[in-house]
Amino acid sequence: MILRRRFVLFLPRFVGLLMVACCLVTIVYMLACTPKGDNQQFSLPRVHSLTMKEGYEAILQEREEYHLNYIISLKKQIAQLKAELQGRSEQFKNMQDQHPDPLGIRLDHSNLEKAHANLLAFLHSQIDKAEVHSGVKLSTEYAVVPFETFTLQKVYQLETGLTRHPEEKPVRKDKRNELIEVIELAVGSLNNPEGDGNAKHRVYTASDFIEGIYRTEKDKGTLYELTFKGDTKHQFKKIVLFRPFGPVMKVKNENVNVADTLINVIVPLAKRASKFRQFMQNFREMGIQQDGKIHLTVVYFGKEQMNEVKSILENTSKSANFKNFTFIQLNEEFSRGKGLDVGARFWKGNNVVLFFCDVDIYFTAEFLNSCRLNTQPGKKVFYPVLFSQYNPSIIYGHHDSIPSLKQQLVIKKETGFWRDFGFGMTCQYRSDFINIGGFDLDIKGWGGEDVHLYRKYIHSNLMVIRTPVRGLFHLWHEKQCLDELTPEQYKMCMQSKAMNEASHGQLGMLVFKQEIETHLHRQKWSKKKT
Repeated sequence: MILRRRFVLFLPRFVGLLMVACCLVTIVYMLACTPKGDNQQFSLPRVHSLTMKEGYEAILQEREEYHLNYIISLKKQIAQLKAELQGRSEQFKNMQDQHPDPLGIRLDHSNLEKAHANLLAFLHSQIDKAEVHSGVKLSTEYAVVPFETFTLQKVYQLETGLTRHPEEKPVRKDKRNELIEVIELAVGSLNNPEGDGNAKHRVYTASDFIEGIYRTEKDKGTLYELTFKGDTKHQFKKIVLFRPFGPVMKVKNENVNVADTLINVIVPLAKRASKFRQFMQNFREMGIQQDGKIHLTVVYFGKEQMNEVKSILENTSKSANFKNFTFIQLNEEFSRGKGLDVGARFWKGNNVVLFFCDVDIYFTAEFLNSCRLNTQPGKKVFYPVLFSQYNPSIIYGHHDSIPSLKQQLVIKKETGFWRDFGFGMTCQYRSDFINIGGFDLDIKGWGGEDVHLYRKYIHSNLMVIRTPVRGLFHLWHEKQCLDELTPEQYKMCMQSKAMNEASHGQLGMLVFKQEIETHLHRQKWSKKKT
């Protein structure tokens, strides 16, 4: 009985102690396992969010991914530095007998440490030459190399071109990787300060990055200035980095003979006989008389004005003794992609350079050689950015008469713009066009087919040469956007139409024409009164 009473009295105490012990174990577990945030504070999942377990797993996974990416970045940087060091050493070795090094120090190849020291001294000399520690005197305000601003998500840029936005995500892989590498390097520098010993300091992450600026001096290197959050609201950490450029290195020295390289110019066409006559005048002068190694393929849709187009071809053939042309007629609705695809596949001779062209294009003989030099079967395709002419009646509206066509073809801000949103004019070998799969023949009418083909090339292993050229012009013509186009095609057509008319300044003069005339009238009246 006594034992039973003692057991009854002890049982509640035992249960109470057991509950307290469980609570203590739970608290210790939470303190030990809860991940720390950026400010070294414990973070618990919020109410109505993920469950506690899922929240911890998400945080742990996020931190693990960050550290893995950081490790990969460091390994990549180490490999790049080793490769660069080896390359620079070999380069200085090759240059020793021809030129002194930039610091006037001859390399002793028996002493690798001295070679590395000389390389480091050269890279530091690049920093001294650039505007890093102090400014330099410039001759004009236009000589200033502007910075561009970037954050974790956006780049705010001044680069000109109609496809460029003042604010955009860096979609180019090289630009994105460059900025990520710079931010990670800056974070690593903040977390490993020099001469700080074992002193405790805050751990920085990419989330502490506020913004940065950068600019590239082509002959010196790229300067980066990055700003991070400090310990208080009004304190900041600033990191300045510089990526120096080394001496120019020779990669290849080769002779290129394009005398036997034939170009097949393929032009899809429907109606527009008067434009074709103008095109053939250009083709005869530049293609037949000056170049000579050229073939013309015209793919004609329908029968309206067909006889007139054939007559223009035949007259050119007789007067210029030119037989290298093909005329293909299709009884179907016009499709630019279909016309170019048919023309490319119709060719039965040896591998040939294809120049996809339009009837409202003017090209020079120099451009045809650029087309040959920038294409290589299985290696390179050429996507020139042509210069698009504004409406001559607006450009030369204040003149007594509109100049001749050749006089109009001047590359200036007032006369036109680089058509960097267009991918229709392109040169490539026929073998590459066939292997890539040609055009998407489901696209009808105007627009879209060229972008489709361009994407195929950039998704392949072929090198795409994209550059503005001075010998390729888009001649102005009034653009008609048909109701049959899809909404996306119609939108593209209207955007192109708006951009074709005149520059911002010229359009502004038209908008404020009445205001300007009123001002001139007042000026004239005031002079009469005086």
